[in-house]
Amino acid sequence: MDALVALHQRVSITKLVAPGPDRGQLNQLFKAALRAADHGNMRPWRFLVIEGVALEKLGELFARVGKANKPDITAAELERFKSMPLRAPMIITCIAKCQENPKVPRIEQIISAGAAAQNLINAAFALGLGAVWRTGDMAYDPQVKNALRVGPTEEIIGYVYIGMPAVPAHLPREQNPEDFFSYWSQE
Repeated sequence: MDALVALHQRVSITKLVAPGPDRGQLNQLFKAALRAADHGNMRPWRFLVIEGVALEKLGELFARVGKANKPDITAAELERFKSMPLRAPMIITCIAKCQENPKVPRIEQIISAGAAAQNLINAAFALGLGAVWRTGDMAYDPQVKNALRVGPTEEIIGYVYIGMPAVPAHLPREQNPEDFFSYWSQE
């Protein structure tokens, strides 16, 4: 797919089914992520690929953390936590790997990791895969971060769910660039 077509038509696809990306597609996704804007060439990111049985274990982790945070949690809420990772055949957890640098503040490193996640999603769309970026409490909870071995200077940017679209992608809502872009002058 042409790069501009992919950028202009990309949409999040939430209904995903197996199969997940094959190894060749994954390599393309990884290479795209690694081309994100990166002040100082710090590569302030890392990624965890979660698939197969590991998705079930992630669901169990989410349920344990949900129960720890809310002891009176309902059975339905526990099931929701368990099933969250099962919405796609693969999840790529995007992590900002922040480092001390006098010229590159933490916020720039987090944004760079976000740009890497966005490149991953754009590449998935261009390859005909479906993807959606999710966050929520389980991206920010210290217990989850600890279980996923996210270090004290790192942040989970999001979980990118990837699979085959269960339904055809819809065309995105048209937006007027003039609503968001303006020109500045010193006058």
